[in-house]
Amino acid sequence: ACERKNAEAARLLVQYNADTNHRCNRGWTALHEAVSRNDLEIMDILVKGGAKIESANAYGITSLFVAAESGQLEALRYLAKCGADINTQASDNASALYEACKNGHVRVVEFLLSQGADANKANKDGLLPLHIAAKKGICEIVSMLIPVTSRTRVKRSGISPLHLAAERNNDDILEELIDAGYEVNTALSNERSCLYEDRRTTPLYFAVFNNNIYATELLLQAGANPNVDLINPLLISIRHGCLKTMKLLLDHGANIDAYISSHPTTFPATIMFSMKYLSVLKYLLDLGCNAGPCFDCQYGNGPHPALNYRRDRLNDPQLSKEPTVVQFCEMVSTPEMSRWAGPIIDVLLDYVGNVQLCSRLKEHIDSYEDWAVIKEKAEPPRPLSHLCRIKVRNLVGRNRIKLLDTLPLPDRLIRYLQHDYTQ
Repeated sequence: ACERKNAEAARLLVQYNADTNHRCNRGWTALHEAVSRNDLEIMDILVKGGAKIESANAYGITSLFVAAESGQLEALRYLAKCGADINTQASDNASALYEACKNGHVRVVEFLLSQGADANKANKDGLLPLHIAAKKGICEIVSMLIPVTSRTRVKRSGISPLHLAAERNNDDILEELIDAGYEVNTALSNERSCLYEDRRTTPLYFAVFNNNIYATELLLQAGANPNVDLINPLLISIRHGCLKTMKLLLDHGANIDAYISSHPTTFPATIMFSMKYLSVLKYLLDLGCNAGPCFDCQYGNGPHPALNYRRDRLNDPQLSKEPTVVQFCEMVSTPEMSRWAGPIIDVLLDYVGNVQLCSRLKEHIDSYEDWAVIKEKAEPPRPLSHLCRIKVRNLVGRNRIKLLDTLPLPDRLIRYLQHDYTQ
């Protein structure tokens, strides 16, 4: 009768002492059924006929929970008036408020809060209603929850709503949370960070990973530190090939010589990530990325150990157990990089002084006749003008390298210092 919204049949059955609290095999009662259909008339018949408003099904879900979950505001008002527990929680600890937020029922959330619903009850995963609202991107709900959500409880959860907003590209939510004073450098707890293969920790990383330039800029302007994550967000922007994001990160202090501690190299990881994109590599070197370590091979002109090729070092579980330090000559010797070795070395040589090519790099260069000029270029001594350029750039320093064009020097000399060969 409740399923078919037949009030007369329901009234007749109650009059003849039908059990109003009888359950189906899922623990669902007639009141659950009537609430799910927002049928106030049948609900009233059942309650007056002895239906227990706090009866829960097999999952701990009460009738009020059903009303909140399905957005049945009138049914919710009726049950609240009858004294139903506003803070009812299912067996997974999700509250009625949490479910209403998850399903985007704005008016239901508004009513629950007006009746004193607790916004600080977490589900079994430790997430609060604000977390799920930020994840779903519902601005009105987030606005209602911010004032009534405990920052201490948010911190205890191990994840900020900023992380979820950034992960889902909910820029409006991100902006609202920042304006409300949520800390942009809050890190994921170790337990939550371990759920991600790259061990990300900051909202900024999520924004850069999604290639979301607006969110990246928003977080950086709010004071986000670009040098917190295990894998520097700058490296992710290089992998995306997004110059605008790279510039934003570098302008806000990203380490242009970033390394990855879990996958150590003798040269900056920024160079490793940009080797396939020579224009990006040159852009980073122009801004002061240190190319010197690429030519500091521990084996020099002597024999090198045999190479142990890995298809993807960053995803190799063996390397995460016992990471070995990888040298530049090893990296350019991998099958996917060897054909680029010559052009990469050629670009790097423009940003170093007198260096010695190790035997492995020489072997690579000798393998292609067209690369012979690169070997000649590397032979010391390098031209005095080039060495002077290196010296001037070092004296200016990486932090002021962008100000080269303000020096009181002829334009032609400025362009030379900037490695700008355009006319």
